Amino acid sequence: MTFNGTWKVDRNENYEKFMEKMGVNMVKRKLASHDNLKITIEQTGDNFHVKESSTFRNIEINFTLGVNFEYSLADGTELSGAWTMEGDTLKGVFTRKDNGKQLTTVRTIQGDELVQSFSYEGVDAKRIFKRS
Repeated sequence: MTFNGTWKVDRNENYEKFMEKMGVNMVKRKLASHDNLKITIEQTGDNFHVKESSTFRNIEINFTLGVNFEYSLADGTELSGAWTMEGDTLKGVFTRKDNGKQLTTVRTIQGDELVQSFSYEGVDAKRIFKRS
């Protein structure tokens, strides 16, 4: 329930380098850095309902902890994987369908911020969100 709420992106750390490693072209990287992403998270037990709203798209995702599901990133990259809870940390391990490489995403609450960390092929990045 810690993650419940609406979160608006405040700042990024190493996000453009991460997207470059993911294969996102320069134009899309520049646009994505200013996508005004807002995430609304509703947790009920092991079930999550997530709404993502940005300059580029609005989607809703439902997932259950530990259960694989499919997801497409804003650039069209398709992933398959699952989220798990490790203490107060929400960890997602996903496999890219196009190349079989692993993307790890971790969400934590630090103070009054939601920190979403990414790791892909040795490149780490963060997106930091504030409650809106």
